[in-house]
Amino acid sequence: MKWWHRLRHEAGAVKGSLRRALAGPGPERDMGVQALKAAGAALIAWLLAGWWWQAPMALMAPWTAVALVQSTVYRSVRAGVQQLALIASGTLIAAAAVSLTHSTTAAIALALPLTTLLGNYTRFGDQGLYASSTALFVLTYGTYSATDIGHRLLESLLGAVVGIAVNALVLPPVHLRGVHDVLPGPPRQAARLARLMADDLEAGHGSDHAQNWKAQSDRLTQALTDLRTARGWTQESLRLNPGHRLRRPPNVIPAPSWDMDWERVSHHLTALAGLLAEGTRDEPALAPPPTDVPARTAQLLRAIADVCEGHARTLTEPWHEPDDSIAEAMQQARDALDQLKLFLLAQDDRETEAVVGALVARTQQLIHDLHRLARPGTSTGTPVGQ
Repeated sequence: MKWWHRLRHEAGAVKGSLRRALAGPGPERDMGVQALKAAGAALIAWLLAGWWWQAPMALMAPWTAVALVQSTVYRSVRAGVQQLALIASGTLIAAAAVSLTHSTTAAIALALPLTTLLGNYTRFGDQGLYASSTALFVLTYGTYSATDIGHRLLESLLGAVVGIAVNALVLPPVHLRGVHDVLPGPPRQAARLARLMADDLEAGHGSDHAQNWKAQSDRLTQALTDLRTARGWTQESLRLNPGHRLRRPPNVIPAPSWDMDWERVSHHLTALAGLLAEGTRDEPALAPPPTDVPARTAQLLRAIADVCEGHARTLTEPWHEPDDSIAEAMQQARDALDQLKLFLLAQDDRETEAVVGALVARTQQLIHDLHRLARPGTSTGTPVGQ
């Protein structure tokens, strides 16, 4: 009965998506809007080509229109150019093949390898299938005269114009919301990693718990990847988009330099996790730190976690006014680092100096980069139309 449980799970997921789409703005509602726009574009193209123009191949217009209601206006335009080029190429290749062979079967055998190779050209992306499918339409329906080719291209052009126009003028898609959704990810995951290490250091856990640090480091890296992807979608959705400022008020998101700061924080924090994990191995390459160093480092990591959580809070609560919590946590981190430096100065063992010195150097870089971070909405912000 696994299939039954899987079916129930899928039905529950669909129900949840529908509920979220009706409840408020979000990816589910955006997807629903795009689906309705695609249906509307196909209907308009059909009315123009089939009812008003009474074109002999009216199917080409809605077929093209529905495919061009893409996730961004730029993608609609790009896909439209690609699709028209592939439809024209498939039509001409099919016509040439049948004129050479005078046989539908032989023409299919000749045209499909060429159109398939053409469709696999990387510049055409997901649109590559249109070359082969157009060739099959031409050959199986016998529509390869000069008049038929002209009608096919004109109807495809009509559908492309309708699809692009509907996507650009009717609630043009802008993906700024995705950036706002993932912005808290890096500081939140950084705080979790710092707090996890602090807890394990205080509890004296060994290498088995250090494996959890690696898993949390991967989540931090993924959060940064998600942010880069969301920014890419936002920038693309603003290209060739004529109506985003009319439909949505401008918002402010941190500049790309904010991402770079968090990438440096992630690098230092991950390197610090690797350095601390080395001391928990059965045969470490470096000597384990003195017994009171883990407690001092845990105190430092807790302060760093508080700083990261403060940044995450300002992102999840746009109305949140700056308070002294981040500044206080930064001061606590500096104080803990100063204590670690004093401990380092009091050592005369070179192995201990190497281990503690590496910890001090890495945490000092980490605190410096955390200090560089500014709250979103300040001078580092970049206005973007949502």
